[in-house]
Amino acid sequence: MNPGHFTAPTQLGKNTLDLLWARTRQQGDMPGFAKAISAILGAMRGEDDHEFDITQTVLSDPVLTHKVLRLANSGMYSAFGQRVNTVSKAVLVLGIDAIGHLALGLKLIEELSQASPDSVSAHVEMEKAVLAGMVAQQVATSAGSLQAEQAVVCSMLHTLGRMMVTFYMTDFWARMQAHAGPGNEAAAAREILGLSLPEVGYATAAHWGLPQHLINGMRPMDPSPDNAPVSGADWMAGLSTMAARCADSLWHDDAAGAAQVHALIDDYAGTLGITATDLVVAVDKAKAMAAADLSIAPLSKPAERRARQLASTRMRAEGNRVLIGGLADLRGAIGSASPGQMVSMALETLHQGFDFSRSVAFVRNHRDHLYSARISMGEGMADLQDLMVFGDAYEPNVFHAALNSDRVIFIDNARDPKFAAKLPQWWKATLSEARSFVVLPLSANGHPTGFLYGDWDDSFPPIQLNQTEFNLINDIRALLVQSVEMRHQLELVANKVA
Repeated sequence: MNPGHFTAPTQLGKNTLDLLWARTRQQGDMPGFAKAISAILGAMRGEDDHEFDITQTVLSDPVLTHKVLRLANSGMYSAFGQRVNTVSKAVLVLGIDAIGHLALGLKLIEELSQASPDSVSAHVEMEKAVLAGMVAQQVATSAGSLQAEQAVVCSMLHTLGRMMVTFYMTDFWARMQAHAGPGNEAAAAREILGLSLPEVGYATAAHWGLPQHLINGMRPMDPSPDNAPVSGADWMAGLSTMAARCADSLWHDDAAGAAQVHALIDDYAGTLGITATDLVVAVDKAKAMAAADLSIAPLSKPAERRARQLASTRMRAEGNRVLIGGLADLRGAIGSASPGQMVSMALETLHQGFDFSRSVAFVRNHRDHLYSARISMGEGMADLQDLMVFGDAYEPNVFHAALNSDRVIFIDNARDPKFAAKLPQWWKATLSEARSFVVLPLSANGHPTGFLYGDWDDSFPPIQLNQTEFNLINDIRALLVQSVEMRHQLELVANKVA
């Protein structure tokens, strides 16, 4: 079956497509995706100034702008020390094609999430498509492919036919289920629709004006029987097929699905030129992402997550009250407490307010050119405190970056393999159980004097700090800096009097 030369083979198939286009016009083209992708693809093909065109297209959509910049600054893409603050810089760093495919993938996910279809089947198919994209991204990145974003789009589009039928033709989907049984709808597609589900997907992609290389990447492809190398186009189709089939199995989160995933990995490892071990790691990463991002999949355990989020929301509201109270205590003590006492109060406030697993206050010793832990809180920290020492000479890691920039740094995934080089050996030897952490640099008269550190291990739900929490952190930090500078001024006055 060649998607490049697809035409509806029967009158029934033509009637099905005519009805599908009529319903998409009535309900909104998934909704508005066709218009969005036309603009993105047009910008990618622009003859005069590709970079300007794609930049303007992304900037015209505030949600897309935010997501592209967030991705460009993620551990997956960002070069250390290269903060990407503009879409123009993102295009420069990642390239036009990468940004274009990123925009396509993000736009599809956005449209799927906003569609809120009445059909449970449609919602299931959309979640599986997003999960397929996650699998493809992790596998392509593991393989060192420069086309990871294209792989995401092809994999999400792999089941486009199923999505279109479940979204716009729920009555036909019900007939297919009645004819072949739930889970076997594809077997009844040609009889009920006049064309297969993949053919519905090809026709939709062509209707939207998607480029041929993306449509080719959507096609089902079985693994090569002799594990022989395949062409680039076949590699993309093979990856999207494996990713979509893995997603279907992973979504259910059961033993049968896990066995199917391992069989798929064994079947496709040779075709994709990736070891089975590396494929297992990539799929496991995608599974972990999906557990956090999907909403109805058994994999995401929605009931448990809602209960956990509710508990987390209550806990963080209480934590903010602790932070506000501690901030008031610090303001009241700034005239009488020493900088060391202020740091101790601040660390205790942060530890309790954020429910940190471990918290540490580091102080710089100018004479010995060292930063060392002075105060620590959390289980087992007494035994580790003496090991947390490092030189004050600049090294390209996250702690020196925070100290040099004098900005709070929050790391949401310290276990990302691409982030490993930014973590120093002393941290890996003492604090590597952390999943997320925050660093609050302290300075006096423009020179680093120390920092506060707090982390969360796996016992705490995944966290993203909100603006209120960042504001409280910075208010606490400002008071500590003020305390140090006040003490410094008093010492200068005392020395002059002496």
